[in-house]
Amino acid sequence: MEYFAGLDVSLDTISICIVNNDGDIVMEKKIGAEPTTIIAVLKYFGRPIKRIGLEAGSTSSWLSSELCSAGYTAICLECRHVKAGLGAMRNKTDRNDARGIAQLVRLGWFRQVHMKSAEAQRIRMLLVNRQQLLTKALDLENSVRAR
Repeated sequence: MEYFAGLDVSLDTISICIVNNDGDIVMEKKIGAEPTTIIAVLKYFGRPIKRIGLEAGSTSSWLSSELCSAGYTAICLECRHVKAGLGAMRNKTDRNDARGIAQLVRLGWFRQVHMKSAEAQRIRMLLVNRQQLLTKALDLENSVRAR
C-alpha cells in the first residue's frame, strides 16, 4: 500500500492529511509550523510515504529542503494548479486544502515548482540586501545634500 501526504502550510500551523492508494483518509492532524514537528508526525505514522505535497509559498523551500534531508520526497506544487484543482471544493479550510493537496499528489495532477539550491538562495539574499543598502545610502546622501 502506498501513502501520500498533503500539507497546507500557514505561518503558525500546518494541516496534514495522509491518504492511501484508494484515496481514503488515513490520518489528519493540525500541528505547529516547524519541520521537526512534521517529521515527528510522519515518523509516528510509521509507514513509508511515497510523496508529500505542499503548495509553493514563502516557507515552502525551507520546509521541502528539511523534509528531503530527513529522507522524504517533498514536492512543491505550482499555486495556480492547486487553486484550479481545489476550486470545486465547497468549503475552503486548511483541513480541506490539505485533503485536496493529498489527493492531487496521489493522482499526479500537479506541476512541480523548481526549488533553487541553498547556495542560489543565499546569493540572492546577499544581492537583495546589497541593493537595499545602496538605496538607503543614496537616500541618506540626498537627505544631507538637501539641507
